Amino acid sequence: MQRFIPLTIARHWALRKKLNTLCHRQTAAMSTLLINQPKYAWLKELGLQEENDGVYNGTWGGKGEVVTSHCPANNEPIARVRQATLAEYEETVQKAREAWKVWADIPAPKRGEIVRQIGDALRKKIKVLGSLVSLEMGKIYVEGVGEVQEYVDVCDYAVGLSRMIGGPILPSERPGHALIEQWNPVGVVGIITAFNFPVAVYGWNNALALACGNVCLWKGAPTTPLTSVAVTKIVAEVLEQNDLPGAICSMTCGGADIGSAMAKDERVDLVSFTGSTHVGKMVSLMVQERFGRQLLELGGNNAIIVFEDADLNLVVPSAVFAAVGTAGQRCTTTRRLMLHESVHDEVVQRIAKAYKQVRIGDPWDPSTLYGPLHTKQAVEQYKAAIEKAKQQGGTVVYGGQVMDRPGNYVEPTIVTGLAHDAAIVHTETFVPILYVLKFKTEEEAFAWNNEVKQGLSSSIFTKDMGRVFRWLGPKGSDCGIVNVNIPTSGAEIGGAFGGEKHTGGGRESGSDSWKQYMRRSTCTINYSKDLPLAQGIKFE
Repeated sequence: MQRFIPLTIARHWALRKKLNTLCHRQTAAMSTLLINQPKYAWLKELGLQEENDGVYNGTWGGKGEVVTSHCPANNEPIARVRQATLAEYEETVQKAREAWKVWADIPAPKRGEIVRQIGDALRKKIKVLGSLVSLEMGKIYVEGVGEVQEYVDVCDYAVGLSRMIGGPILPSERPGHALIEQWNPVGVVGIITAFNFPVAVYGWNNALALACGNVCLWKGAPTTPLTSVAVTKIVAEVLEQNDLPGAICSMTCGGADIGSAMAKDERVDLVSFTGSTHVGKMVSLMVQERFGRQLLELGGNNAIIVFEDADLNLVVPSAVFAAVGTAGQRCTTTRRLMLHESVHDEVVQRIAKAYKQVRIGDPWDPSTLYGPLHTKQAVEQYKAAIEKAKQQGGTVVYGGQVMDRPGNYVEPTIVTGLAHDAAIVHTETFVPILYVLKFKTEEEAFAWNNEVKQGLSSSIFTKDMGRVFRWLGPKGSDCGIVNVNIPTSGAEIGGAFGGEKHTGGGRESGSDSWKQYMRRSTCTINYSKDLPLAQGIKFE
């Protein structure tokens, strides 16, 4: 017994020492988080802290894996988020279904008023939220703010839409009958967004889906969870101030397990997925397996075509903006630049000169025009793509190197000399590499534009009006966005955004994109005392 007591005490002190060491390590780890540094104190204005709940369904939670978000500009940890478990996903879907019963009964113009308030709440936080986008995603500050502004603008658009949603009254061939097209919300809209636009893409879906009478369940990108949490806090506050169920705008941070659960879940009436073609195909198959609805916004291997009569003073800034903006990480980034043989050398020379003037630096520095790639994996993809381009006959005329500085910085790159059908040219790589191709005829250029699997954005530069309308016509571009004398990126919210083929076919934002979030019924109403039957059949 006497030997047992000292042994117990020794074990007690050993355990206590181990716990103290662990606590010290955790404290030290916490102190290295950017959120604890005075320079980043503004993060707390968004309600963020060292470790954040990654589930919201009217109440906050998160019992899953704890993930650390890193800043792409220096790879330092920002803060942590506790992701959702599948059990929490299940709870959230149930609460979203219940919340829909409340939301669907609210008249559309009043739903629009709530969306207006969400837009106003975002306006108040636009600079600090834009700063978070810049810090966590890596895009330059002005782009981060612009992305939040896009959510605000779509809210404004949805407010007006809430008073216009509806179908026509159609003429009936039967006397005393009315034929009406009725539109109703689908129910629960699952929104899976990508890292490159962690605010705007959710905004496009959320604002329209809400105005149409749906509730939303959001799974943001696993590498931008802090932005998802911050946006949800802003939206949740508006709902709570109006005594509405918070589950109207639910959120479950997580990885592939949560995304797969959403895609397979028959209670999720529409799955809107933005991301790679590879993952989008898997999501599509899972949704189709249950005959569910899907809205896909996938890849884009976008081209600018420059003809011999083009205004090169428009071409150069357009190509530079579209190729290096967001460090080549937009779905609408120009990846192929097709130049008529008569202007090829001059344009390459002028664009290379312009690349030298692109200011590279910290994303939150107002003078920076070009920031880092989002992840280290993207840097490896950049290196691999350049090697493949060289192996396939390409020549790097500008850039081509990983930059020697902290963070995920690479040089914007121009490659010439590749065949139009080279494997690397037909591969969408989400990095700032521009493949320059030389063509001779209009037919050749149009064919090259359409020969890739994706069909998102495209643009030509010309003064020939006949060519413009051939480009817009049935034998012209097969893309969802078909531009003339402007870049491939920078779409306005008033038009439908999306593409064809492997881009997925979905449409978001403006025009009649709202129809994707609703179901249509054709209603025939007999207000007469007669019953004329089809084919003139009569029952005596």
